[in-house]
Amino acid sequence: MDQTVENQAMAPKPAPLISESEKNAIIGGVLLSMLLAALDQTIVAPALPTIARSLGHAEYLPWIVTGYLLTATAMSPLYGKISDVYGRRPVIYAAILIFLLGSLVSALAPNMLVLVVGRAIQGAGGGGLFALAQTVIGDLVPPRERARYAAWISGTWAVASVAGPLLGGVFAEHLHWSLIFWINLPIGFLAMAIINNPLKKLPITARHHSIDGLGAVLLVVATALLLLALSWGGGTYPWFSAEILGLVACSAVFWAFFALRLLKAAEPLISLDVLGNRIVLAGTLSMFLLQAANIGASVYLPVYLQSVVGLSVAESGTAMLGLMLGTVAGAAFSGRMIARFVHYRRIAMAGISLAIACIGVLSAIAGHASLLEVEILTTLIGLGSGTTFPVSTISVQNAVDRAHLGVATGVLTFLRTLGGALGVAMLGAVALGYGLPLAAEGSQAHIQLTSATPFVMIFLTAGVTLVLALIALALMPEKPLRGHDEQAAPVLAE
Repeated sequence: MDQTVENQAMAPKPAPLISESEKNAIIGGVLLSMLLAALDQTIVAPALPTIARSLGHAEYLPWIVTGYLLTATAMSPLYGKISDVYGRRPVIYAAILIFLLGSLVSALAPNMLVLVVGRAIQGAGGGGLFALAQTVIGDLVPPRERARYAAWISGTWAVASVAGPLLGGVFAEHLHWSLIFWINLPIGFLAMAIINNPLKKLPITARHHSIDGLGAVLLVVATALLLLALSWGGGTYPWFSAEILGLVACSAVFWAFFALRLLKAAEPLISLDVLGNRIVLAGTLSMFLLQAANIGASVYLPVYLQSVVGLSVAESGTAMLGLMLGTVAGAAFSGRMIARFVHYRRIAMAGISLAIACIGVLSAIAGHASLLEVEILTTLIGLGSGTTFPVSTISVQNAVDRAHLGVATGVLTFLRTLGGALGVAMLGAVALGYGLPLAAEGSQAHIQLTSATPFVMIFLTAGVTLVLALIALALMPEKPLRGHDEQAAPVLAE
């Protein structure tokens, strides 16, 4: 009798029904919070020269970017696990508040050191906002219907990519650089107000589980050391210097300890069931490789447009719109079509194949391409690669049960961000190896080149990485997508 009462007390209570308007409010609120973190990755760069003049110590400027990247990447998988245990609402609130605290510290920073600390605090919250936004959408919408929200997510990134540099430049040049941080406060509090009541209705699926603190520390340290090596390699230190090799070796040691901890812990930070799932492995690997190619190429595309095509800095930024808008359109198309295809994986495979073909053509004509040709090719590259984001995300989330949804989404977000950092480092090494006098940070000046060979090799390397992403997708098993109603969308194709 007592055991029955205890079991009843431990059983999760049925979740209150969430109306369509509440669902839309939650999704709008979490995407607004996601916009905060995305905006802060793009809004700072135009203000860096102004910040250096104001605070001094310009040699530490890269840490304003690196500090955010380190903590955001390292923390993203932790938020997934914590939200699986304690529920989405308190964890996403904590992430927003941590992000706003970092914004406040950054806005009031009297010197460069305090600003770097503030940016690291921002990243600790921002890493959670990326993962939790997609996790909450996963809670609310079944996989068959979830992909159509991918256009909203891609649109959020597109807005941040366009609005961030514009706002950062205007604030730094005409007002004050601290406004790039002050602007986060009203947006953050608005997001909290929107999601406050409806988010209470989301169920907590793993209340009686625990967090592996030692595993979390090992993961954060291993990730931070690896990102430092990727950020400093080829720029601050040569790739084969003692400093970079030492960071890579130390990172490998901590990754080994983390792997051992996953095997030994009573309840590991990342479930072995999740890590051993072939769909999760292939889906996250394809996203990792795709981001390595996309982010890496997008860093060097403006440099190509300036040094080979002959555009100004401002014109090259405008010319990047084709790539970004193509990515949004590709994600929107893929999201609409997933539920209508039995073999939905083929949508992404066709898209990546298009991107591979276009980047191959771009590498072939790089030395004499016109602006129109570059715009058409980069738009098609974005369109093709954009189809992969909904397919990989939905496949991974559909492959695990609700209790592991946060962990799986956190791992996907983590590898997506890490892939971008690796891509910049990888293509930066190619650029330096072929005589392109440019570190990963970029340059505002035109670069005088006698040959387009460095860019040919950069585009070819990105293309090979996309081929590897295509192979990972081809190896990913397909699982029928769960839905509220199996007749919700007619199947158009096998």
